[in-house]
Amino acid sequence: MVSTKTLVALAALSFASVQGLDLDINDSNQQCGVETNTKKESIKNAAATIAKQLVKEYNVSEPGHPVGVLSIPGRPYYWWESGAMFDTLIKYWSLTGDDQFNKIVTDGMVAQQGENNDFMPANWTAGEGNDDQSIWALAAMSAAESKLPKPQNGSWIDLADAVFNEQVLRWDDQTCDGGLRWQIYPFNTGYTWKNSLTNANFFQLAARLAAYTGNSTYSDWASKTYNWTTSIGFVTSDGTVYDGADVSKNCSDINKVQSSEQAGSFIAGAAYMYNVTKGSEQWKNTLNGLLLANIETFFKNGIAIESECESRNTCTTDMKAYKGLLGQALVETLKVAPYVEGMIISSLQSSAQAAAKACTDSGCAFVWDGSAQNSTSGVGEKISALSFVQGLLYKDAAAPVTNATSTSGGSATKSGSSAATTTSGSAAEASKNAAASTMMMGSSAVMSLLGAVALIVL
Repeated sequence: MVSTKTLVALAALSFASVQGLDLDINDSNQQCGVETNTKKESIKNAAATIAKQLVKEYNVSEPGHPVGVLSIPGRPYYWWESGAMFDTLIKYWSLTGDDQFNKIVTDGMVAQQGENNDFMPANWTAGEGNDDQSIWALAAMSAAESKLPKPQNGSWIDLADAVFNEQVLRWDDQTCDGGLRWQIYPFNTGYTWKNSLTNANFFQLAARLAAYTGNSTYSDWASKTYNWTTSIGFVTSDGTVYDGADVSKNCSDINKVQSSEQAGSFIAGAAYMYNVTKGSEQWKNTLNGLLLANIETFFKNGIAIESECESRNTCTTDMKAYKGLLGQALVETLKVAPYVEGMIISSLQSSAQAAAKACTDSGCAFVWDGSAQNSTSGVGEKISALSFVQGLLYKDAAAPVTNATSTSGGSATKSGSSAATTTSGSAAEASKNAAASTMMMGSSAVMSLLGAVALIVL
């Protein structure tokens, strides 16, 4: 039997020596200044190759495991990454028009929506954090905005709204003057931690619900959340994003680790708020600051990197998806705040080209600078590569659907949330769901170490 270490070593060797995927970002076949389809087809072909490899990772899950969950022997993927994978594949369909994976996505998300339709399924609730839950809610937002058909009663927007309402109830003014804790339940390591990722995802979710429904309750909560993160120091005046702090010290001792995922989630939220407020100077300045600070931090020579760990070869399994979620956030920003194109496009193109070169027909390396260092190939590596490659098609993508523009399909209902949510942001149904969830707190959970980098997005 060939050992796992041997297979990993052979995979690393293959990535270092095999030519990457073809990707034409310059459209060398332009005729009389008019762009041909060559560039688009090149991008779609490369994206399809990576997407198939990503789905293959999901399909090799062990028999008997729940639908919608990554389960690969010897490779520990947390539940949140399954949601991030589905979100990536929804965006793949939205950007390329290729719907071959839609049923897999829909079945997986419906299977994990939970008994109370809030992405708190009984098998995972005990170890679930607020950031985990919101990752799935953001995937539901992508499904609603893309009009992904939903095969059961209800809508994607109802699922996203249920998560929003439950997290409103968890907002904690008793410590650090506000904010959400990382963990939901007191028995989990990290309950005393308030972090950027959890609050960034909630901010982004609220902003996107505001854009979808037109309900100012959501935009009020988005503003409140962002203002809290800046007042507490998780986001600095120049747009730098730090990890979080412990409530035992009133969030005064901030862990200054930086993660591309949490930065991306703040960027996406600010972009949607810019859109919701019809281009307000406040949100334009906020968005500009976040983009400038974090493009400088997470792109080296124009290529996306996970700056805290990549050069030292210390990135965990989780971290290998982070820069892809930042890439998705940049693409979302281009769709709802297109004025930023000049700030983003060079990094997007360079990273996509480097990612394609780091991929073959069998997988993608994590490091895109041409070295063999840390050349593993897993779910996170493919999420990251696919996010940048497919993102090059942003000009062809439809604007995110809203209640005002939706007509039919899974997300087309006007259930929005504007009716379900009270002016305080809480709801009777959310209270019932939260109470039901609390009854499931019986089992222990394996959690990440306190202070490890969390995370969004987009």
